[in-house]
Amino acid sequence: MKHPGSTLFASLLFILAGSPLLVAGAGEYMISAGAGDLNGILARHKMALKEVIGPGIYQVTVSPTVSTSSLAAELSADKKISRFESDSRVRDENVQSATRIATSAGQIANVMADKTVVNYYGATVPAPYINQQVAGLVHLPQALGRFGAGNTIVAVIDTGVDPNHPALKGVLVPGYDFTRNLAGFASEMPDLQQSTVAILEQSTVAILESKRAVQLNQSTVAILEQSTVAILESKPLPSDFGHGTMVAGLIHFVAPGVRIMPLKAFQADGTSNLSDIVRAIYYAVDHQARVINMSFSAKTPSPALSDALQYAWAHGVICVASAGNDGKEMKVYPAGSYGTIGVGSTTMTDRRSAFSNFGTDSVKTSAPGEGLITTFPGNHYAGVWGTSFSSALVSGAVALMYEISPKLNASKVYDALDHGKRVELGMGDARLDLWSSLLYLLLSR
Repeated sequence: MKHPGSTLFASLLFILAGSPLLVAGAGEYMISAGAGDLNGILARHKMALKEVIGPGIYQVTVSPTVSTSSLAAELSADKKISRFESDSRVRDENVQSATRIATSAGQIANVMADKTVVNYYGATVPAPYINQQVAGLVHLPQALGRFGAGNTIVAVIDTGVDPNHPALKGVLVPGYDFTRNLAGFASEMPDLQQSTVAILEQSTVAILESKRAVQLNQSTVAILEQSTVAILESKPLPSDFGHGTMVAGLIHFVAPGVRIMPLKAFQADGTSNLSDIVRAIYYAVDHQARVINMSFSAKTPSPALSDALQYAWAHGVICVASAGNDGKEMKVYPAGSYGTIGVGSTTMTDRRSAFSNFGTDSVKTSAPGEGLITTFPGNHYAGVWGTSFSSALVSGAVALMYEISPKLNASKVYDALDHGKRVELGMGDARLDLWSSLLYLLLSR
C-alpha cells in the first residue's frame, strides 16, 4: 500500500464478491491424532507429514502407490486416528455478473468525483471513503467520537493485502502467507506479473481523471486512467485479486485504530487449500488476534474447519464470516458453524440484498453490502457489493466492542449486535448499528 502525499491519486473499481465452493482434492489429507502416534500412522499408511496444522492436527500426503479407494476404510479402522478428511480445494464461484453493478457505477462515480483528501487517523485518504452513505446509516461518526477507534488485532483470512496502501500500511501487523509458507505482511502483489503490479502502483492521474469504464473480468467494472486500461485489457486481473485489501479497508473504515493481521490463504484466482484456511485460524488465535474475519463461504462442512473454529471459541476469539451470495436460504460454512457470526447483506434502505443468502442457519446478523467504498491495491479505491464486505463491517464493529469490554465473549457480542436496526426475517435479529450496540455494551457492564 503507498506513501500519503498532499495529492491522493486513485482509480475506482466496482467488484462483487463470489461465494467459494469446496471441490475435491487429491493425495492430501488432514488427520487428527496424538503426537506420539504420528510416526506409526505415517508408516502404516505410507504417508508423509507435510504440515502441522494445529494441536494434534496434521496435513499429510499419501504415496502414489496407495489405493485411494481403500484408504478411507483403512484410516477409519485405525484406532490411533480420531478424525480424517481429504484436503479439499476451495474455489471462487461467482454467482453474480457485472451487469447489475454497472447500473450503479454512475452513482458511485459521482460520489468519488469529489477529489478532496482528508486525514483519517494518521493516513491521507479520499473524503468519499470516509463520508460514504453507510457511515451515517450505522452511526459510525458518533460511535468513534464516543467510544474510540479500537486497539485490538483483527485477522483477515483472505487473498492477502497490498502492504503499501497508504490507508492501511500504518495499521498492519505481520501475518503469514500460507500459499507460500512465508511470514510477513502477506502481500497480494506476488500473485500478479510484475508489469501488472507496476501499472497498478503508478500514481499519474487524479481520481476519475479520464472516467473510462472497462470490464476487467466477469465481476469487475472499473473506471481507470487510459494507460492503465490498456494494460489491464491485455493482462486482466485475476478474478479475486484485491479481495483481501478491500475487506481490510472496510474493517479499517469502521475501526481505524485496530491492527489488521493479513493471513493469505487464497490465491488471486479465488482458490485455496482447505488446510491453509484451517492453519490460518489456528495461527490467528495463537498470535493474539481477538477477531477473525472470514469473507468466504463453502457449501460443504469440514470437521477440521469446525475443530479450528471451536479452538478459536475456546480461546475467546470472535469469528465473523460472510453468508454467501447465492441469493438463497441455505446453510454455508463457516457462517453456519457453531459460535461463528454469519453475516448477510442489506441495501441502504434496510432490505435484503438480492444476492445475499438468508435464513437462521447462516445469517446471525446483517450489515449493508451494496455500493461500499473501500481500498484496492495500488493506491486505488473500489466500489464493492457482496456479503464479504458486510462481514468486514461487522468485524470492525466487534473490534470496537473491545474498547468497552476488554473481556468480551461471544454471548456479549450477540447481545450487542441484536440491539441494531430490526430488518426483515431471515436477515438475523438486527442490522448493524454501531451506536446502539456499543451503548448497550456500555450500559450493561
